[in-house]
Amino acid sequence: MGSLFTPSLLLPLFCLCLTLISPTHSTDCSSLKLSGGKKQYSNCTHLPTLNATLHFTYNATNSSLSIAFSAPPAKAGGWIAWAVNPTATGMAGSQALLAFKNNGSMVVKTYNISSYSSIVEGKLSFDVWDLEAEAGSDGKMVLYGSLKVEESAEKLNQVWQVGPGIADGHPMKHEFDKANLGSVGELQLVEKLTPSSPSPSPQAANANSGYGLRVTQLNVGFWILGLIYFIVFM
Repeated sequence: MGSLFTPSLLLPLFCLCLTLISPTHSTDCSSLKLSGGKKQYSNCTHLPTLNATLHFTYNATNSSLSIAFSAPPAKAGGWIAWAVNPTATGMAGSQALLAFKNNGSMVVKTYNISSYSSIVEGKLSFDVWDLEAEAGSDGKMVLYGSLKVEESAEKLNQVWQVGPGIADGHPMKHEFDKANLGSVGELQLVEKLTPSSPSPSPQAANANSGYGLRVTQLNVGFWILGLIYFIVFM
């Protein structure tokens, strides 16, 4: 049978097929290895400043978020911190997890940062658990923890920071360089879908770390390849 499709029409179809088969970068964590590598997370991202990364798993069933924040401290003997700000987008008001080395062992403390001049260790405005930290051979520290988030939350205001050291048991002030001041942003917990896209259950999305979407893309991509083959050669 003669082909009803010209090469100029087949080329866009083939490109569409390759696009559907290609994996989505947002769920590919292969290049972001944790120093210890002892835990697995569904998502990961390069944070835009301070050479930091965040691995995380959001569980919509019990409204919890498990994180692994990794960054090099500003100096040897320094600290790293990751925080959620429930009320604003900056540092003031953030609820922070801060990790540092104390007497040779890594510890994690919680700080309710009511203002830039008041950094007080204390209980946060939400529950946290499984707090621990480790120092990697690459000079980075990794802070692990789980926290309760608001029910049906889709995104959080996150803040991250690194500091030079600990004095009398208290974290020393961090620098106020551009990178330090720019260490804020949104953490998207639930991927936004287009109106025509079906809404996957949170449990399925969490369990498969995005692979369900990739399988669907592969199926569609191979179907288009088969259609092209049938049109050209049959």
